[in-house]
Amino acid sequence: MTPKQADRLRRQISAIRRTLAAEKRKFGGYDDSRGLRYLPTRYYVQLADFAGGLTYLRWFWRNFPTDAGFADFLFEATIILCKQGKLLEAARQATATFQADRQLLARFLGAPVPPVEAWENAPLAAEAYARYFAALGSPATLQDVAEWLGELTSTVEFRASAQQFSDLHRQLHGEPDGAKRRHLLAQLYPPEQT
Repeated sequence: MTPKQADRLRRQISAIRRTLAAEKRKFGGYDDSRGLRYLPTRYYVQLADFAGGLTYLRWFWRNFPTDAGFADFLFEATIILCKQGKLLEAARQATATFQADRQLLARFLGAPVPPVEAWENAPLAAEAYARYFAALGSPATLQDVAEWLGELTSTVEFRASAQQFSDLHRQLHGEPDGAKRRHLLAQLYPPEQT
């Protein structure tokens, strides 16, 4: 990345923060229906400014505590937390990334991709993932994250959690009874996570 490109990303981050601050002043809260709040994490990863990214994530979680985010945002948060040595939090974000998009981590690691389930949205094409990963930065910059994620996703705990998540969704997809569906949803999304 050239200094000019880095400067452009920093200006974009500043512009987003100014826009969000103006919304809060005007409305007394955030009205970010455009999703601007999700963009800075990608820019921080591209800049390799993981300390700045961590500061942004803290601000995000303080101001949007119930916001689940999208798979790419969760993955970028995983990268930032891992790079800053916050491995417990990074592991939680990696799990959330898997739950938001079961293919993303596997594609990043070059691992076998889980088959698409009936309850899932159609996944992105492989080229879309490749473009996304290339846009985040050089593979050398993310090599330590890939190694850590490879170790994390091969643990018994992660695999069991991933299997349970998939099993519960399979059951939920085919369950017509409202009480049973609520029970399955409570297992999928325990109150302390919401």
